[in-house]
Amino acid sequence: MHRDSIFYKLFQQSPTLLFELLTNPPENADAYRFDSVAVKEPKFEIDGVFLPPESETGVVYFCEVQFQRDEKLYERVFAESSLYFYRNRNRFSDWQAVIIYPNRSIEQSDIYPHRNHLNGSQVHRVYLDELGDIRQLPLWVALMVLTTVEEERAPEEARYLLARTRQEVPSTSTSAIIEILTTVMVYKFEQLSRMEVEGMLGITLKETRVYREIKAEGREEGRVEGRDEGRQQEAANLIIRLLTKRFGEIAQSRRSHISSLPLPILEDLSEALLDFTCLADLQAWLEAIPN
Repeated sequence: MHRDSIFYKLFQQSPTLLFELLTNPPENADAYRFDSVAVKEPKFEIDGVFLPPESETGVVYFCEVQFQRDEKLYERVFAESSLYFYRNRNRFSDWQAVIIYPNRSIEQSDIYPHRNHLNGSQVHRVYLDELGDIRQLPLWVALMVLTTVEEERAPEEARYLLARTRQEVPSTSTSAIIEILTTVMVYKFEQLSRMEVEGMLGITLKETRVYREIKAEGREEGRVEGRDEGRQQEAANLIIRLLTKRFGEIAQSRRSHISSLPLPILEDLSEALLDFTCLADLQAWLEAIPN
């Protein structure tokens, strides 16, 4: 799984997420911004840097997400953090580091040379499998933990988090969470297409990236939804894939019927199909569409 990009998106969407993992977060945690930086000569790539407001001299937080064993991880993290802090000393009053592991078995074995850092208050080690029940965690933290859940449990937990998102998050802000959640599951189930994953999660058409792109394009060019025939067909194909996933092969006549539907009707169908128990329900729904 490409966890670096997933965690980058998580932190980018919710910079305060890092501080939800700490016992003593800074009082101005909401004012921090997330960045990814490179330190040259020698070149170090730091996974994530959380910067205090430029108007004040605050604490800089370094974050490293580590899902594979690296026996020189702490040597690298402390070297790059110290060098970055040295080169930007005038901007910061202190530095702290947060290392995120899926579990303790990934941590490097020889930590003795770094005992002072690791046993002090400047370095925080977070083990995702020890944060507790994924359903009891804050939503953004739960998305981090979802990356570690085994495949057998992942669909159920993902659907639960999706339901929480719809209940707890304003409708104007759900798309970012749904996009990240879907991305996590796409990486977990690489043998499935994105549309198949969306079907597994029960995501309706209006919540998919394809639909949002159609709406955005329609607004940008002043067109009604679905006017672009190619885009409308993508939406119809998604519906057909979802139906095929649930009920098996769909007759060509039904495929053609669905492909001819305008986008607003497809949106209604994407929600209605979640309640279908057989293809007869689909046929009845299609016959009930007003002419």
